[in-house]
Amino acid sequence: MSKKKDVLFLCQYFYPEYVSSATLPFDTAVALKEAGFSVGALSGYPKEYNLNDEVPLKETYKGIEIRRLKYIQLKRSNIIGRLINYFSFTFSVALRINELRKYRVVIVYSNPPVLPLVAALASKLFNTKIVFVSYDVYPEMAHITNSISEGSIISKMMKLVNKSVFKHVNKVVALSNEMKAYLLNHRSKLSEEQVEVIPNWYEDKGISDAKDASRNKLFHSIKKDGNLIVSYFGNMGICQDLDTLVDAIRQFKDDSTVQFVFAGHGNKMEILKDIVEKEKLDNVSIFDFLHGQDFQDALNISDCFIVSLAKGLTGLAVPSKTYSYMMASKPVIAIMGEDSDIAKDLTENNAGYAMEVGESSKLVNSIKELCDDKEKCRNMGENCRNVFLKKYTKEHCTQQYVNIIKKLLED
Repeated sequence: MSKKKDVLFLCQYFYPEYVSSATLPFDTAVALKEAGFSVGALSGYPKEYNLNDEVPLKETYKGIEIRRLKYIQLKRSNIIGRLINYFSFTFSVALRINELRKYRVVIVYSNPPVLPLVAALASKLFNTKIVFVSYDVYPEMAHITNSISEGSIISKMMKLVNKSVFKHVNKVVALSNEMKAYLLNHRSKLSEEQVEVIPNWYEDKGISDAKDASRNKLFHSIKKDGNLIVSYFGNMGICQDLDTLVDAIRQFKDDSTVQFVFAGHGNKMEILKDIVEKEKLDNVSIFDFLHGQDFQDALNISDCFIVSLAKGLTGLAVPSKTYSYMMASKPVIAIMGEDSDIAKDLTENNAGYAMEVGESSKLVNSIKELCDDKEKCRNMGENCRNVFLKKYTKEHCTQQYVNIIKKLLED
């Protein structure tokens, strides 16, 4: 048998898709290739998050050997559709498990939650080393969001998957310290030395002039002069808290100095659209998912940003959009557990505000402070960018993956 290659990325989304679930593994793959490793990827065939008309099933891009698998892709707006997608992709990967034996290390992601089982099987059959990247913690996250019940077959299956996976992993990557603490407390097979904290990141695209961004025709309806633009971008689904935000928006209904901008997808985004229409909330603008220059312009016209997690999800998920906000040098308001890394980053560095779910009055007061004190808003934004440059750049975070792989391949 020919000599094994170094690292295979096993994930549902990859290049050329533009969501973070695709760009983050791709950034990591590029960093590993540039560090001298041989790198491949086994991913799903692009559909929903793809701008290209034709994507080959096989290609080598930036030195990464990419193989894409076709599978059933239904609408992700309901749990049945998502489950069918998950199992269909995992089944497609399982049929090609021999691909995994060609590599010394497999980096596998927690989405879809059944996929790591294939990596665990490869570890058992081929002695492949496994790095498990925990984007979300299942099945607990699904329990809290009422996606599945604790006694359901799916829940029991996820627990069995976890037992098998954590028995075989060499390293686990947690996105935050609170996630690491949760995993160590709730996964008996894990040791402190096995779990590394590597946050997600965003590419540093610098700070652009908001006047240039305001020329984007997409945002002409947003009145910028004298206003504070509060923005929320990305997914607004079962894992995000919308109620606290809507309560605050209602309190600014007759205040023309504050405008809210939303862009993204998710079932709660549809709920928000209905609320805005029925209650005639003229201070809210809603756009579809933004990417490329449109997203950069949206960052630049904004004055501050909001991130949120539904109650009980701190430690189980981390909103990665936060790092693009920090990069843009604007304050961030976090509606999530105050023990989270993000909340601590904001409060300890005077880079924004943090509050628990339901504290809408605290949210309102934070927005008013930023609106009334432009100097404070600027200073917080600069502090936010400093935190980003210190902890959340692409180069800083991907280097930590390079270090993990170096050590694994030396052992």
